[in-house]
Amino acid sequence: MKLTIIRLETFSDQDHICLGKIWPAGTATERALDDAHRLYAARFNERLLAAVKVTLNGAHGQLDDLCVREVTRRRGVGQYLVEEVMRDNPQVNRWTLSKSGVEESLEMAAFAKALGFKSQTDGWVRG
Repeated sequence: MKLTIIRLETFSDQDHICLGKIWPAGTATERALDDAHRLYAARFNERLLAAVKVTLNGAHGQLDDLCVREVTRRRGVGQYLVEEVMRDNPQVNRWTLSKSGVEESLEMAAFAKALGFKSQTDGWVRG
């Protein structure tokens, strides 16, 4: 089965289980989703492997709580997820990848840099 990036608007029971593994603190809720507040996820074999919250405000997009399940990391899933989110929102010309909810590490900084983001105090910016 192929890895696909989806915009989640409603969650199946399995999605709730998978999101609980991605964000054990339980930060995803369907009630908070609308056109400006979105949730994108990477799905493989009916399981969610990664997710990111997206807030859109005109030509600016904010990526929050980006997380790839640990067993899946370093395989391009996060990169594919971010690239598809950007492709799905062509009206956005400035993206911010927030450090909030993201594990602080040299790997995350290298990941952001590889995607063309530049470091700032509270995150990384592209565009």
